Amino acid sequence: MSPVLAGSLQFLALAVALGLSHRPLGDHMARVYSSERHLAPERWIYRAIGADPDTGMRWPAYLRCVLAFSAVGVLLLYLLQRVQGVLPGSLGFASIDPDQAFDTAASFVANTNWQSYYGEQAMGHVVQTGGLAVQNFVSAAVGMAVAVALVRGFTRSRTGELGNFWADLVRGTLRILLPLSVVAALVLVACGAIQNFSGIHEVGQFSGGTQQWNGGAVASQEAVKVLGTNGGGYFNANSAHPFENPNALSNLFQIYLILLIPTALTRTFGRMTGSPKQGYAILGTMAAIWAGFTALMMWTEFHHGGPAFDLAGGATEARRPGSGSAARPSSRWRPR
Repeated sequence: MSPVLAGSLQFLALAVALGLSHRPLGDHMARVYSSERHLAPERWIYRAIGADPDTGMRWPAYLRCVLAFSAVGVLLLYLLQRVQGVLPGSLGFASIDPDQAFDTAASFVANTNWQSYYGEQAMGHVVQTGGLAVQNFVSAAVGMAVAVALVRGFTRSRTGELGNFWADLVRGTLRILLPLSVVAALVLVACGAIQNFSGIHEVGQFSGGTQQWNGGAVASQEAVKVLGTNGGGYFNANSAHPFENPNALSNLFQIYLILLIPTALTRTFGRMTGSPKQGYAILGTMAAIWAGFTALMMWTEFHHGGPAFDLAGGATEARRPGSGSAARPSSRWRPR
């Protein structure tokens, strides 16, 4: 099969999958953020943090909650990294240096996920799962809450109330991101991604010698990472590591997860504003930009001349060899 045909079929499969999930997920998110009912686990969380989920907030109060929650998140993630050396499940790794701990904490809370370390040589299981994975959830939930607050701003211009940040945060996490991540993690495990809490192993290299690798709850962290459009990854290779993204099928599925919530949010926008046509207009604009740049990328990759490009099937720099995947290493990744 020619690379152009293979790429076109993947593009078509992705578009069909997103089209099938657009309406049900978009409607579900509209119901989640519009419901007046609080689930029992949500009420427990509200009591624990001392929040009243039924209090309406204007934009100054909503903004203060976003900033306060983010500031606490930076502090807690920073402290967790600083005490890693004395935590169980640290795999023998030392505590993270202050500057790197703050850099990592601030970037994960801001959803930019800057990683200046080797994931398999720096972070133990507790920091990865109890720190970085948690921020993958809540930073994405904060972004979704702000998006929904913006939508409410269009429909409540007279009152100025944008909803309740704590309710939006908790609902986005428990009712949307968590169930989707569970299903996505199971699919990734079935595709070959690892999910364990094993220690450090010596792994042989093709060029001779050995290298140390550790296991981890990779599939579950990868699931919420791509759902929340977070960068980096368990091994700091931005989904270009075989433990995170083992084959072409897992790669296509992860691309689907990256686009799943953004495309569905256009349906949510239409439902919450009472004008589905506006949602379709936004979706059409997004689809046109995406299709145009994808076609341009494929054309530039497949139309390079020369024996090296012909043997590789195109300009495949920054692609994972062997799967034809579009997962790219992070620009921050450094080879050994």
